Amino acid sequence: MPAPERIPSRGLTEAGLRTLLAEGELTVLGRVRGASNAVLYCTVAHEGEERPCVYKPVAGEQPLWDFPDGTLAQREVAAYEISEATGWGLVPPTVLREGPYGEGMCQLWIEADAEAAPSDGLPPLLALVDTEEPGDGWKAVGLAEVGEGRTALLVHADDPRLRRLAVLDAVINNGDRKGGHLLSAPGGRLYGIDHGVTLNADDKLRTLFWGWAGEPLTAEATEVLDRLSAVLEPGAVLATRLGELITAAELDALRGRVESLRKAGRHPQPSGDWPPIPWPPV
Repeated sequence: MPAPERIPSRGLTEAGLRTLLAEGELTVLGRVRGASNAVLYCTVAHEGEERPCVYKPVAGEQPLWDFPDGTLAQREVAAYEISEATGWGLVPPTVLREGPYGEGMCQLWIEADAEAAPSDGLPPLLALVDTEEPGDGWKAVGLAEVGEGRTALLVHADDPRLRRLAVLDAVINNGDRKGGHLLSAPGGRLYGIDHGVTLNADDKLRTLFWGWAGEPLTAEATEVLDRLSAVLEPGAVLATRLGELITAAELDALRGRVESLRKAGRHPQPSGDWPPIPWPPV
């Protein structure tokens, strides 16, 4: 499957969108409810261009004992920078900037595809089935409690877009890949959001997308990992940029995960040292 087209920018390139997010005037319109940290829905305007965006001020972050260094906002930006280096464009344009409530992460708002709206409480690409094995086109995650002592098999789509995201999550050590952190945009684009708890030096991988665990990586993924290995070398542009966002130990651990994936040539499996599935899962 070829790499997806870039974000429909209505005349703005990816670099132009980053400039808009970084330099534009932020106007807060409201707060996104249900998030554990402050998430503000805004518009950003610059030189005649205006887009909706999300602004997450550092001042609104809840302290996490296992992420004592840096900020969640910095990790969100780092995840975007790594996504861009893959060429897959799996994370919306994201910058670190000053805003009405201080420094924070600013990310382009992605309008979800109305035809891919959640059904029965589950987002697209996920399902609960009353069978012991997933059907064609699906991968099993595990059994889930569905009430009244009943269980059902949680499955995810055997989708190349999702598989790319699974590789990215393994690279960035995503500790919270829930179904609700996926956005299906018009035109078939798939984005991942909410990357504040990533890039820890310790194994924190928690995801719903274990269906490929232990399976060989695709040739495309192998090429991407080779490219990441090169741009993460000390002194390379990406490595230098990430050094401004995460600690030296976390950067070394990132390099180690990339090399481990290259050497194994397979999708990772749960380590057993950390709960492999986030809660709540959606």
